[in-house]
Amino acid sequence: MTPRRHVGARTWICVAGAVMASALWISCQRSPSDRIQGYVEGEFVYVASPFAGALETLAVRRGAQVRAGEALFALERVSEQAARDEADRRLSQALANLEDARKGKRPTEIESIKAQLKQAQAALRLSTREVVRQEGLTTVPGAAVELEVDRARAARDQDRQRVAQLQADLDTALLGSRADQVIAAEAEVRAREAALARAEWELGQKRQQAPKSGLVFDTLYREGEWVPAGRPVVVLLPPENIKVRAFVQEKRLGTIHPGDDAQVAVDGVARPFSGKVSYISPRAEYTPPVIYSQESRNKLVFMVELVFDPSAAAELNPGQPVDVLFGFAR
Repeated sequence: MTPRRHVGARTWICVAGAVMASALWISCQRSPSDRIQGYVEGEFVYVASPFAGALETLAVRRGAQVRAGEALFALERVSEQAARDEADRRLSQALANLEDARKGKRPTEIESIKAQLKQAQAALRLSTREVVRQEGLTTVPGAAVELEVDRARAARDQDRQRVAQLQADLDTALLGSRADQVIAAEAEVRAREAALARAEWELGQKRQQAPKSGLVFDTLYREGEWVPAGRPVVVLLPPENIKVRAFVQEKRLGTIHPGDDAQVAVDGVARPFSGKVSYISPRAEYTPPVIYSQESRNKLVFMVELVFDPSAAAELNPGQPVDVLFGFAR
């Protein structure tokens, strides 16, 4: 190869290297106009009790991480405990009444009716023989009168009815209460069971557990303070409730779709956060003053929300300004 050709080849190599380096730099450095200003938003979970009471125990501190099911706080529950105990005793009473309604009379009462029945049966046998004897005497002239025969027959009939009455009493005693009374007792038991379940639920509402895992963003009361019914005591921020909101100009909205990949850059963090578009507002609005933008604030924009994996979302803080780059991974 001649020196001239050798110099030309080296020149082309240098030019090609410079072009490749410039292309690589351009590909890594996107235009600032491709980035959308946004901020981190958190959807908080406010944990409260539906009943009022003094805050007895606060089991968590602000800034701590909790798991689902862990205890958060407990209110005093003296009245709810008393109501639960009362409902339990009333249920025991209703169960006893039902059991009593299903049974017959007590054994001693049944034995008493049986003894009375035996007496009546013996009296019936005697009165029956007396009727036979009086009727036999009517064949003997002057031995009996018609009045005595009628008296014997009346006594026999009376003893017969007495036997029938005691037999019916014995059958009733063995049957127990009437069906309607048993049904009423069963309904009373069900009502008492429902009352106990409600009392236990109300008692349980005085102690609240974490509905989801996440950060204890804030605690709003201290131990000993009175908490009104329904007022939050602990504010949780689950990582899946952290999202980024950005406001996209109308002319770029058509290039963004739900499910698209995006990257979020945060000041002071070297690596970007990968997320996906989860929501695009159907309503147009003007750039709100909260957005961190250096551009004109009178342009029509649409709100776009991005979500992240819980592990990545846990590193973001609500209110934090970010830069969003859409379509980076497509």
